[in-house]
Amino acid sequence: MNTPALSLQDIRLTLKSLAGPVEILSGVSLEVAAGESVALTGASGSGKSSLLMVAAGLEKPTAGRVAIAGTDITRMGEDALARFRLGRVGIVFQSFHLIPTMTALENVAVPLELMGMADAFDRAERELRAVGLILRTDHYPGQLSGGEQQRVALARALAPGPQILFADEPTGNLDSATGAGIADLLFGLNAERGATLFLVTHEEKLAARCGRMLRMADGKIAANA
Repeated sequence: MNTPALSLQDIRLTLKSLAGPVEILSGVSLEVAAGESVALTGASGSGKSSLLMVAAGLEKPTAGRVAIAGTDITRMGEDALARFRLGRVGIVFQSFHLIPTMTALENVAVPLELMGMADAFDRAERELRAVGLILRTDHYPGQLSGGEQQRVALARALAPGPQILFADEPTGNLDSATGAGIADLLFGLNAERGATLFLVTHEEKLAARCGRMLRMADGKIAANA
């Protein structure tokens, strides 16, 4: 039996508030196969972004188990998690998270340099070419449009060749035409490289392009589509 790219077992997440504990995730279990594309949809506040954060190892669950490619990451410390994600896990956020004092090329090269790759800048240049930004390598984020910044973020996430790519509302800050272009790139590169895609979105058209759709409500997966 093939090892799932992502396995969540009875994930619970409870956060503190002034009014008392708030249950964000209420016992979510899910398996995603290697190479599969899965969309997680749901209303604002349903817990979908929190589930992605837990699945990617960016948030510790209150209870439950998270495994990526068969490795249990639930009890790893922050440093161990960062080392584990490097080269295995790619993450694209709605707000890009580019380093403003670095050029597009330098932003994409960062994870490759952390991995000790001697050809980090050559690989970064190839990734920027793949997303159509070879003429923007020396531009800083502030000199790029929103769509261009998201393409840099996508190139950075894909450059190390991750086994699984997490994307949290990757078109949320973009106009419809630019967002459609980013979606085309996302699915095109996903299909070409065979990486697993775990996508959080409120856009039904984007979700429908995935092989499987899940809907969250009140901290639980309410339905498969």
